[in-house]
Amino acid sequence: MAKPKKMGGPKQKLSAKAAAAKKARDKKRAMTADRRMKKAENQRKHRKNPSMKGKDYDHKDKKFKSVKKNRGNDGKGTKKEGLNIKK
Repeated sequence: MAKPKKMGGPKQKLSAKAAAAKKARDKKRAMTADRRMKKAENQRKHRKNPSMKGKDYDHKDKKFKSVKKNRGNDGKGTKKEGLNIKK
C-alpha cells in the first residue's frame, strides 16, 4: 500500500538562515494591499458557499476550482503567469 500524501506538499530543505529570509519575504508579500484584498474576498466567498470547502477561488476566472488547477495555472505552470511575453 502506498504511503498517504502529506498535507501541504513536500517541505523545502532550507538552512535556518534561508528559511528565516523566506519567511520574511513571504510575510511581506502576503501583507501587500493586493494580497490582503484577495484574502478578504476569498473569505467572503467561502462564507457564502460552505459547500466549496477544499476548493480555491480563482480571482482571474471569478470561480471556484480545484487547488491543483488554480495554483498550477490550469496546467500551464506559474513561471510565466501574468508576464507579457512576446512570441
